[in-house]
Amino acid sequence: MTTATFNYIDTSSYTTKPWNKVDGPGTSFTQLPRTRHVSNLRGHFSDYTTENAGFAVLVSPASEKSFTDDNAIRRGYYAEVETLLRENLKSVGNVKKVVIFDHTIRRSVKDSPRQPVLQVHVDQTPAAAEARVRRHLDAEEAEVLLQGRYQIINVWRPISHSASDFPLGVIDWRSTQPEDFIAVDLLYPRRDNHSPEVDDEDDDDRGKEKLPDKESHSSTVGYEVKGETMSVAASERHRFYYVKDMQPEEVMLLKCFDSWGEGMRNGRKGVAVRTPHTAFVDPDTSMKSKGRESIEVRCLVFYE
Repeated sequence: MTTATFNYIDTSSYTTKPWNKVDGPGTSFTQLPRTRHVSNLRGHFSDYTTENAGFAVLVSPASEKSFTDDNAIRRGYYAEVETLLRENLKSVGNVKKVVIFDHTIRRSVKDSPRQPVLQVHVDQTPAAAEARVRRHLDAEEAEVLLQGRYQIINVWRPISHSASDFPLGVIDWRSTQPEDFIAVDLLYPRRDNHSPEVDDEDDDDRGKEKLPDKESHSSTVGYEVKGETMSVAASERHRFYYVKDMQPEEVMLLKCFDSWGEGMRNGRKGVAVRTPHTAFVDPDTSMKSKGRESIEVRCLVFYE
């Protein structure tokens, strides 16, 4: 176990619905740091599942190693992720369909547009999860699948070396309350549809991030709302976990939403709805550790 500082949303710092930018710094609210104990999951992987805690840790080496070729990621790694989900979610139910809609590579280097996120959050709200289904499937199929159980699972792994620098911390869903979660608009850069390089019909944001102008962090000019996430309010109840020096062959499944999660319309008691998570500074990390590199793949998972 170690002790670290975690950044929550300061619920006193905004008066209208808060917003956050997808590409680097830029929010309408401030953070509230709190010191918390963090337990190492090593030796206890089997005790935590996407059903009871909202997350799971697996050992599953990937064929892709560098994650520098976007086309190779989509062609090869996406297939690996789908197989991993189908094989490891059998205890949850019979997976009917997997739709991979997004991936993000984060590198802890100066010029990367996607850095480790140092704030406790959840990637989607229930409304955003339903909107994702409607966005990525045709209308008729979406209506059918929305009647059954569906989830959004974020498949997270380190790239090339251990994620000792800015490790991923998660909160056990069982230590949260519904009032802990704050809906936040997610702003994306508005792409210039007058540019010959941009397809007017292109609705795919993968791999198009650019480093934002540091002078515009507090401005929404040139941005549009294309999603909704959840920030998390501070609570002494929260139980934090991480995998110390997590390796590239290790994968964490982060549940962002479950339509059968407790409290949802079709919810089942005791089933985790979501997993709050964040990067954090581990005080036990060596100063010689390489900067964290990681990939996260977000997937819609539908069950029979």
